[in-house]
Amino acid sequence: MVGGVIFDVKRFSIHDGPGIRTTVFLKGCPLNCWWCHNPEGQAPGPELVLRAGRCIGCGACLEVCPQGAISLDSGVARTDRERCDLCGACVEVCYTGAREVAGREMTVQQVVAEIERDIPFYDQSGGGVTFSGGEPLLQQDFLLALLQACRERGIRTGVDTCGYAPWETLDRVRRLTDLFLWDLKLMDDARHREYTGVSNRLILENVRALSERGHAIFLRLPIIPGVNDDDGNIRQTGAFAAALPHLARVDLLPYHPTGVGKYERLDQVYRLPDTRPPSDGRIEEIVDMLRGFGLQVKIGG
Repeated sequence: MVGGVIFDVKRFSIHDGPGIRTTVFLKGCPLNCWWCHNPEGQAPGPELVLRAGRCIGCGACLEVCPQGAISLDSGVARTDRERCDLCGACVEVCYTGAREVAGREMTVQQVVAEIERDIPFYDQSGGGVTFSGGEPLLQQDFLLALLQACRERGIRTGVDTCGYAPWETLDRVRRLTDLFLWDLKLMDDARHREYTGVSNRLILENVRALSERGHAIFLRLPIIPGVNDDDGNIRQTGAFAAALPHLARVDLLPYHPTGVGKYERLDQVYRLPDTRPPSDGRIEEIVDMLRGFGLQVKIGG
């Protein structure tokens, strides 16, 4: 059976496409965006998550760890990630919920069983399922099998993607996808490389190719102060979007710091610690600039 790695399934979502949706988060991403609010979705495999504030230093996890990877540090049970083999024994005995493993292997049948629970809500609201991440295109075979299963059940599908994948992959996925939520970070290639780790050329080529084939696309622009909110980038983005032959709308996603705490739980450093959300006034200015290109613009997903 085809399977893959999922790190979350969010029910009753209203920000990942039209109507009420179930959002399935697939693990692994080829980008490394400085502001990523789902850092637990970047690595392709499961990862240990530690909520230090919940740890009471009882030592139960130390006793059961077969690798001896856990030690107490100022009353908090810390894990040597090099020695940890993610067996999950420490998670099972942690009754405060301080420990968990982000990412679990699931079959297509298991994921679809969760999706099917919400079919009545899709029918009433015009919703469906959205496959997000991480980057869902990174698990191509798993994604295709999920999309096919949804198509057979009459469930509308969306794919939330950064678009960084070979066209051959996208060409297969597009035939089973009703809506693409396409993340566009920066127009300048050098700046895109600096803040995401990859070139944007393939991303721009792919969304143009999808648009030329008439697919429904919501272009999603995260607005990160000091990174991509300058007038030059906004105008370049507007000109690019306006030149696409088929584009449903542009969604602005104002930066928020809600994912910052996740980095500490993964023993990672957040690279934009002083960044604050953009002001309402600045967002309205960006909306006006983009609408000046004749684009339909919405704040939020």
